[in-house]
Amino acid sequence: MQPSTTTTPLCHLHLPQCPGGARSVPVMAGHSLLEAALAAGVPMDSSCRNGTCRACLSQLASGTVAYRVEWPGLLPEEKAAGAVLPCVAIPASAAATPGTAPRDTALNPPDITLHGVPFLAP
Repeated sequence: MQPSTTTTPLCHLHLPQCPGGARSVPVMAGHSLLEAALAAGVPMDSSCRNGTCRACLSQLASGTVAYRVEWPGLLPEEKAAGAVLPCVAIPASAAATPGTAPRDTALNPPDITLHGVPFLAP
């Protein structure tokens, strides 16, 4: 039996301040928020892609994220205030706690909205 593959996104990333108008892009399993945006042609600024340079620093307006790295280059106060690094941020549903069932994202995808996103100049 072949392993199942899915094209259902874990969530949608909403970018209301995107140049040219608001955008909503799917975030697939295994992709960071930055990777999802870039794959959809959104010109987000980035550099290191490992959470240290802070070039992609944005503000989480809604939704929840987890991080691919233990220390994502944010101070605890910044995280508490909603700062997020899209280069290493993944939808929280993608980081289910071991021993727990992941959320049924096909029925109720947890959307994420970012504000203050640094976009590249056209």
